[in-house]
Amino acid sequence: MSSENYTNQKLERAQAAIARGSISVGVTGCNAVVIAADRTPTSPLCDVHSVRHVEKIDKHIGMAYSGLDPDYRILVKAGRKFGQVYYLTHQVLIPVKELVERVGSVVEVHTNLIAVRPFGVSLLVCGWSNESPQLYKIEPTGLFSPWKASAQGKNACRSKEVLVERYSEGLETDDAIHLALLALWKGGCEMIPDNIEIGICDQNGFRRLDHGSVQEYLYSFVS
Repeated sequence: MSSENYTNQKLERAQAAIARGSISVGVTGCNAVVIAADRTPTSPLCDVHSVRHVEKIDKHIGMAYSGLDPDYRILVKAGRKFGQVYYLTHQVLIPVKELVERVGSVVEVHTNLIAVRPFGVSLLVCGWSNESPQLYKIEPTGLFSPWKASAQGKNACRSKEVLVERYSEGLETDDAIHLALLALWKGGCEMIPDNIEIGICDQNGFRRLDHGSVQEYLYSFVS
């Protein structure tokens, strides 16, 4: 078997892991970018609070994933390290695209190594740079691209249909959150606060919504 065919087989397995993973979505508004994820436990014995699907990477950057949780934790640590080293070197926050490129290079290296499997995750990275909200998607190949809105994971095709139909330029933050919740719902997420994580990044930085805030948005969503 050629190395190219072997790499393709590895990527197919990585894509399969992502397709089985819980859904996550990102929506860019006019003054903020929202990422949201379904963290429904795979077992009733699982502690849902022990795993975070939406993480803060730097003051102005957040990340969500679909796929394998252990792989995600490795990339979260790598992203945080890149941000810290950049700040210590340049005394400014790392640009969102710069961090995405560096995390993408880590993913690419693992994909190309013969004896190492690729990361079985797809990442949505949101942030604030150049006075504007930004959203990027990183694939298991290490390739990345900017998006206005995107979805990944199980039943992502249904969520993407909603995003294509409902997305418009200039969404306010609350509207972007509503659209993200709608995309999760269409993807099969059970709409209860314990099963949903939401992160928002604007000019003030990135923050994860607490349980009470998620509950308020869900109440507005179902009303």
